[in-house]
Amino acid sequence: MVPHLITALTGPINELEARVLDSMPAIERWFRLEWMEHTPPFYSSVDLRNAGFKLAPVDTNLFPSGFNNLTPEMLPLAVQAAMAAIEKICPEAKNLLLVPGVQSQNSFYLSNVQRLVRIFTQAGLNVRLGSLDEAIKAPTPVALPDGSELVLEPLLRTRGRLGLKDFDPCTILLNNDLSAGVPRALQHLHEQYLLPPLHAGWGVRRKSRHCQSYEEVAKKFAKLLGMDPWLIHPMTATGVEVDFASGAGLDALQTQADAQLTKVRRKYKEYGTNEKPFVVVKTDSGAHGFSPFSVRDAKD
Repeated sequence: MVPHLITALTGPINELEARVLDSMPAIERWFRLEWMEHTPPFYSSVDLRNAGFKLAPVDTNLFPSGFNNLTPEMLPLAVQAAMAAIEKICPEAKNLLLVPGVQSQNSFYLSNVQRLVRIFTQAGLNVRLGSLDEAIKAPTPVALPDGSELVLEPLLRTRGRLGLKDFDPCTILLNNDLSAGVPRALQHLHEQYLLPPLHAGWGVRRKSRHCQSYEEVAKKFAKLLGMDPWLIHPMTATGVEVDFASGAGLDALQTQADAQLTKVRRKYKEYGTNEKPFVVVKTDSGAHGFSPFSVRDAKD
């Protein structure tokens, strides 16, 4: 089944899109060879920004929480992808323990968990939810906006395995980004598959390292298509330690933002783009309550 996009083209295909479409056979082969050398994440979501003349990812989530946004037409594809991913890791898988984030009041997130349960159930797995919330002492129903409910259960740790009462999974799927670090319950699980691995959590992972890795990939891909890697790669720079409460580090951040804006202006001039450049400031690990913000003039 192939998803059908009902949005019609309203103008001519731009140069970047045309180049990608013309190179589809080479692109598919490139991906196939890359997957032979590198294991892709079990699941992920990528936030793309399309300016027409440029298309680039600005965020990659290894613990995606937007499955509730999938349309009904996309569900068969999601189930098929889940089956293929599970078969590669544990072909004999029967029980799946899904460990969600501690966001019991967020209806959108809970709808995401509900959709994940549905996808993996239709993929042929028995799915139950184990909570890292220490306040969960017994099976606890959580109401959903559509009138249904999810049941969160307390995790049970026995030596090198993690499960629930009367439920021993061979695979554990995390939908918790581990921003607060790795809980003891998830450590040293050597007898079960833990997906994604613990080092993918925000307690370890850094956006700056991810951007460096993506830049290397973008250069290889751009060389394949004979184009400027800037067209698919956002310029990035590792910032400095900033304390917004005291103002410490703001001068250094301002200087770095101004340098990035200058680089973007040069590229815009090179491609004849009349848009006003901007940079986005983010934390290097997770969000931690800090909202990204845009800067169009470093003096502001």
